[in-house]
Amino acid sequence: HCLAVRAVCQREIDCDRGHGYSWKITLLRNYWKSKVKQEWLSGKYSNISSQFSLPERSMYPMDADTWGEILEAELER
Repeated sequence: HCLAVRAVCQREIDCDRGHGYSWKITLLRNYWKSKVKQEWLSGKYSNISSQFSLPERSMYPMDADTWGEILEAELER
């Protein structure tokens, strides 16, 4: 499971592992983030009419680098 999460959140997984977190803790810290980030990166939310159109689990606390990745993906579409 961690390798699947790492495919989306490589920087976050590597950082957590570098700080000595176990794989279990690393997975718990990053699982939902990876799900939400993958949906944003895939363009699932590219054509929404308003914030009210977003599903309940479409947001998750993310750092500026992560939002930068998402914005770059949007610009490439």
